[in-house]
Amino acid sequence: MNHHLRAPCAAVLCAAALAANHAVAQSVYKCTVDGKISYSDLPCPAGAAASSTLAVPKAPAGAEGASADLQRMQKESAALQTSRQKVEQREAREAERAAVAAAARRKRCAKLALTKQWADEDARSATNANADKARLRAKRAGESFSLECGH
Repeated sequence: MNHHLRAPCAAVLCAAALAANHAVAQSVYKCTVDGKISYSDLPCPAGAAASSTLAVPKAPAGAEGASADLQRMQKESAALQTSRQKVEQREAREAERAAVAAAARRKRCAKLALTKQWADEDARSATNANADKARLRAKRAGESFSLECGH
């Protein structure tokens, strides 16, 4: 993950934790079962004496805005993730194009090298009448190979 994406993601997680804590604090039930007192966010089970329902303190000031902040941060996080995915996809396409171009260049250079090799062999085995033409053909094949492939 990129470093510039960590801070917004951490902020989204913190806001989510705050919102979760706010949502959990609704009602607390005090139940007595066989002389043991237990507290739960669910009503007392059958056969348990409900002692009381405890009042939950109000949410701290600004908690209402936390939900809006969380939604805003989630949207920002989603936008950053979408942007990152687009960049990764574009880079993958560019890498694929470069690989295809490199393969085509290797193939073209291999063909030119083979043509040069054959022209050199023809020049070595040529008779006096054809020797000049064969040497010229070999020289041109070598120049084409050097120009295209840098060898």
